[in-house]
Amino acid sequence: MHVHPLITDSKTLSDLCSRLARSPFVAVDTEFMRENSYWPDLCLIQIADESEAAAIDPKAEGMDLSPLLELLVDNEDVLKVFHAGGQDIEIVHNLTGKTPHPLFDTQIAAMALGQGDQVGYSNLVDSWLGITLDKGARFTDWSRRPLDQRQIDYAIGDVTHLVKIFPRMLAKLRKTGRGDWLDQEMERIADPDNYVTIPEQAWQRIKVPSRKPEVLGRLKALAAWREREAQNKNLPRGRIAKDETLADIAAHPPRVQSDLAKVRGLSGSWAGNDIGARMIAALAAATPLPAAEMPVREDRTPGLGKDGTLVADLLKLLLKIRARESSVAPRLLARTDELEMLAAGRRDGLAILEGWRFEQFGRDALALVEGRLAFAVRGGKLMMTMADTEGTA
Repeated sequence: MHVHPLITDSKTLSDLCSRLARSPFVAVDTEFMRENSYWPDLCLIQIADESEAAAIDPKAEGMDLSPLLELLVDNEDVLKVFHAGGQDIEIVHNLTGKTPHPLFDTQIAAMALGQGDQVGYSNLVDSWLGITLDKGARFTDWSRRPLDQRQIDYAIGDVTHLVKIFPRMLAKLRKTGRGDWLDQEMERIADPDNYVTIPEQAWQRIKVPSRKPEVLGRLKALAAWREREAQNKNLPRGRIAKDETLADIAAHPPRVQSDLAKVRGLSGSWAGNDIGARMIAALAAATPLPAAEMPVREDRTPGLGKDGTLVADLLKLLLKIRARESSVAPRLLARTDELEMLAAGRRDGLAILEGWRFEQFGRDALALVEGRLAFAVRGGKLMMTMADTEGTA
């Protein structure tokens, strides 16, 4: 494989992308910083196919990333391969309003091959290639210029190894008949809606004990206000105000701006400055949270009850057994909330009752809930057995 020197000009990048556009797949990774900003600061892009690899400097003067972005989001003939690509995809979406497509995530594929829920890249490389990665440059300052050769070599390795791993993974998935399992998952992570931040929904990430509509309405208004402030100033949310501070203000709202000086977690200057005035204005405009937006209770499954909780626990045990037998990560088969909804009596709209998940797990889960499947211990091993329902009332 030919590894190019760091690409810092648009012409070289355009030529590279023209060649890569003829490849069946490319491996992609990014390096970025976001400790001090709301938006991730893109510092480096790495891309490779089976013939060549390169790192691209998006900060280089006059760099036009258009050919690369077009390759990622508009070329449907080239598969884009990532590892744990959520944040990389977010960056592309921020730049284009689109997501890379079609795509393949090796972390999700590893779940189907029994390598755990969230296998790290270094463990993936070790298990598939027998290579121990040098992690020395992992926490480097990628925004600093010039980048040294060690940084570039480390970054390039993220795609050169991936190019070798992907075909092997694909072959094993086909051999085990699990390739189709991943189609739905890959489409899910490629959905652009996953990467759109809606300020009016930001409150849902904040934990607050109250279920009073007035409190939650104020929290919604405050969280939306903070999200816009953070976006406009390009600062992390916590630099504007921490979650616990917003929750406290929502529960105990100040009457006038001068009262902000008494709020723990806020600077005393907020009692008289512009940002404090904007917070007070957001509070004043808040309305009680509508009933349709009220969060479900903590158990997430109304009507589950004590017996239902026990059934859900049995389903979780069944999931562990089936996942172990199939050598697949449990999270790929079913989510906890789905198990609880099934235990509570829900049948419609559950992924575990559709497609391959039904064949691998859902059929038995349904049989267990309906009393047609039972646990048994044989030879010291926990097993499943069809229940004898004759004579039961």
